[in-house]
Amino acid sequence: MIDLLKVVEYGGCSAKLPAVELEKLISNFPIFKSDNVIVDSSLHDDAGVYKISDQQALIFTTDFFPPICSDPYTFGRIAAANSMSDVYAMGGKPILALNINMYPSTLPLAGLADILRGGNDAACSAGVAILGGHTIEDAVPKYGLAVVGLVHPDKVITNSGLKAGQKLYLSKKIGTGAVQAASRAGLADSKLVDEAIESMMMLNDRALESFLPFNPTGGTDITGFGLGGHVLRMAMASKKHITLYADKIPLFDGVMDIYEQGCIPGSTFRNREFADDRVRFSDELKYEQKMLVFDAQTSGGLLFGIDEKYEDMLLKTVKEQGLSLWCVGHTSEPCDSGNEYVKVC
Repeated sequence: MIDLLKVVEYGGCSAKLPAVELEKLISNFPIFKSDNVIVDSSLHDDAGVYKISDQQALIFTTDFFPPICSDPYTFGRIAAANSMSDVYAMGGKPILALNINMYPSTLPLAGLADILRGGNDAACSAGVAILGGHTIEDAVPKYGLAVVGLVHPDKVITNSGLKAGQKLYLSKKIGTGAVQAASRAGLADSKLVDEAIESMMMLNDRALESFLPFNPTGGTDITGFGLGGHVLRMAMASKKHITLYADKIPLFDGVMDIYEQGCIPGSTFRNREFADDRVRFSDELKYEQKMLVFDAQTSGGLLFGIDEKYEDMLLKTVKEQGLSLWCVGHTSEPCDSGNEYVKVC
């Protein structure tokens, strides 16, 4: 039996390079300009968007990473769900994809077959056609998709679209980075691991469908930079202040215990460093509460800003559909608070 976690140090979205270093790398790159480019890389959004007609635009994205779990098939499903999530985060529907594979010659090829089968099953459940891909040999397995989606040009949801006075709603629990770290250290029970894996395999299509009738204007999905990192990007891009409610952030049962035992992934510290003093915390919050805000998520939930007047209808809709949703914060106009964009209280 192949155990993929034995061949990786960092897995899932926690394997991302530090955000602060990435910002330095691309800060001086020229950006291609065109009237048809609706979303480019300037605001670090989830994907690029290109207008092809007055009624249709293409969303284009890619994502891949090392294994987040031991089982190859499950890894394939999670990686594919994570790759397609960027399309949902921008209000679109994924339609086409290409496989991106890296696999070591030291492992049986049956493992690669299971990874691809898992990715294909996730894509099929989303109505996405995988048309091919590219595979190279590498010491550490990596898998993901390049994905094309469709969206109406006037209905693109961006991380810069938040308005003041909105509530922020999150569709999945936080803590997958903690669970993976604890699993590798033998500190996570099987029930917790299974719950996190089920969450990571879940597509964000139904969550998007529940949000769309209520006109979300700004949003993202929560992945490698953690809730705090992605909220910070939204606040900066939208030029709004965001308040997060620490006690309302949904956590997998047991992840606080994991952090309190000192099992805090390195990616959490990198995400906290990126935020610097642009994210500030109330003094009464525990150290572990503060750090979990930056826990790197893999295939995390959608986070959308919704006008407060829609709150009751949104929660009723979500309940009727058997989904979960948590209000984790609100937006406001920025005040004279120096470099602060986000307050966690």
